[in-house]
Amino acid sequence: MTSTRGRIAALLGAVAVVAGTTLAGPAAPASAEPQPGPDGGITGQAPCPDAPEFTCGTLTVPLDHSGATPGTLRLDVATTGNADAPKGDLLYLTGGPGQPGVPSIKRMADKLAPVLKDYRLVMYDQRGTGRGALQCPGLQADMGSSDLAVPRRQSITDCAAALGPDARHYTTADTVADIDLLRRALGDRRLSLDGVSYGTVVAERYAFAHPTRVARLVLDSVAPPGGFDPLDLAAMPATARVLRAACQATGCTTDPAADLAATVRRYGDGAQILSALTGFEFIDPDFGGFPEALHEAAAGRPAKLQDLFALVHQVVDAAPAEELSQGLHSAALCADSRFPWGTADTPVAGRAAALERTRQRLTAEQTWPFDPATATGLGSLLVCLDWPREQVPPLPSPHHRLPDVPVLLLGGDRDLATPYELLYEQAELAHDPEIVIVSGAAHSVQNRATNPAGRQAVYDFLLR
Repeated sequence: MTSTRGRIAALLGAVAVVAGTTLAGPAAPASAEPQPGPDGGITGQAPCPDAPEFTCGTLTVPLDHSGATPGTLRLDVATTGNADAPKGDLLYLTGGPGQPGVPSIKRMADKLAPVLKDYRLVMYDQRGTGRGALQCPGLQADMGSSDLAVPRRQSITDCAAALGPDARHYTTADTVADIDLLRRALGDRRLSLDGVSYGTVVAERYAFAHPTRVARLVLDSVAPPGGFDPLDLAAMPATARVLRAACQATGCTTDPAADLAATVRRYGDGAQILSALTGFEFIDPDFGGFPEALHEAAAGRPAKLQDLFALVHQVVDAAPAEELSQGLHSAALCADSRFPWGTADTPVAGRAAALERTRQRLTAEQTWPFDPATATGLGSLLVCLDWPREQVPPLPSPHHRLPDVPVLLLGGDRDLATPYELLYEQAELAHDPEIVIVSGAAHSVQNRATNPAGRQAVYDFLLR
């Protein structure tokens, strides 16, 4: 049997293959207001430096869409060349929050190639990402690309101080306003939107705000538009389902859910395990090695589990701000979400007590195979627990209906980051949704799944 450390070496190589191509946009001018370009507001358009088959440019947007705070932001934009595509523009929205779009256009153009005679593919770097990434070095080192890794408290304090009061201008509502400026700059009456993970939140929120400006929606690895669940109460019970399915597919002979529960009882490391599992699905949706590691940890031998923690931290979670900005991630999630203590507008002093009251009310049935302490000890929740008080934008009702346009909801049955239980909840917001669950697929079906069924469903849906 291959050792855990041997698997680490093999998976390092595998992750390098799926990392994708990095593609920088053209350098934006440091001064002077941009003049309208061929797309009515995207300036500096030129072949992308590393992929001349695409066009890169810059969209200038106000820092504060209300106009109360001066300043502008320059967002990189990349498109395929077919500006006269018969079905118009398809805007692909990346996740996070914190991931840029432009570096992924070559990869996503390959994935979406069958529809690109009919659509022009558009990708852009959402505010606070890519070359304009919000920088929080300590928090970046602690969390990288993870939602759940537990950061040092000083890293949270330093990040909030570095961003200062401008952090309030990096919410999903601001991104939605940017997209409508992008739509106008592209000359589109309506956009087709394809969002993945947090990109589904942005797509749904855009559809709520501008229902007549949306042609159709692809929602891949669906997250709730009303803000993430800081307690992750969908992912914890879904872990038992996912691990048992993966175990059955690979022929393992243990019960990984029962072993996980025993490990959490023994070591109290539920948050670390959930973070590691959620990261590991990006490199192996069969979770190879985890059942064995959990079985040994449950029996008091945690060495293999510790090796897997190290693997995820080294391969998946380690990421610079330009790949996923934890500064933007924190600013957006803390402003956009509802917590046990309320919102980011709740005084900091009373938040910890409210969180403890929530932990005491949670039951073992709600969190099994984890425990209530796992739910109240996750990284993004702890970031927002200590985030400075700020006024937050209005949050959408969880029952807000999507416009009556075609909607495809796409999920993987091995996804723990956005388990398909969330997808079915969001499907109730659509008028006549099409739902596709891809067997053996984890998070980001279009981009990462080896099973082609999800991508084929997207092609059929977009070309219909």
